[in-house]
Amino acid sequence: MNADDVTRTVTLARDVLTGAAGLDWQVPAGTLEWTCWETVEHMCDDLFSYAAQLSAAPSARTTYLPFGWKYHREGGPPLAIYGDKAEGPSGLISVFEACGALLASMVATTPADRISFHNYGPSDPSGFAAMSVVEVLTHMHDVAGGLGFSWTPPADLCASALRRLFPDAPAGGDPWETLLDVTGRGPVPREDWRWDGAPR
Repeated sequence: MNADDVTRTVTLARDVLTGAAGLDWQVPAGTLEWTCWETVEHMCDDLFSYAAQLSAAPSARTTYLPFGWKYHREGGPPLAIYGDKAEGPSGLISVFEACGALLASMVATTPADRISFHNYGPSDPSGFAAMSVVEVLTHMHDVAGGLGFSWTPPADLCASALRRLFPDAPAGGDPWETLLDVTGRGPVPREDWRWDGAPR
């Protein structure tokens, strides 16, 4: 996957979130313990962190870069990047879009053979692009469940993410339903899933 996939995914999510900016984002995001606000912050944090891991910093090859992070409440996500609540959802959407642009720029300009750290295993720019697509698509599913809007991303985007990160996923079904299933959001929820971001 590539920078265009990152930009496309972030744009799709931004447009839907903008339409939901007037809703209460402090409700739980689907079945998560996080609120919809916290879940969007988590997406921002992922996009920013993945961009940073693709940097030229030598330590990014062997471990996460040591950005400071904190829990804003017990049970919430650990965050290095978060939104100013005084700016409301529209402000957080701007942060989300900016973090997506940072990652897209890094994916587009980082040498394709650069290998960087991820706790699921080292990966390359294509892998980090795919990881961001999966994070945004699936967490938008969670947010949609909390805010009550419809979210069905394009089948080709889901299929590309499956091919890159879940090569053993069942073939022949609906790519979105399969992506939900392999990320623990299927009919039988599970928490033991993980992707394979190893360079192809």
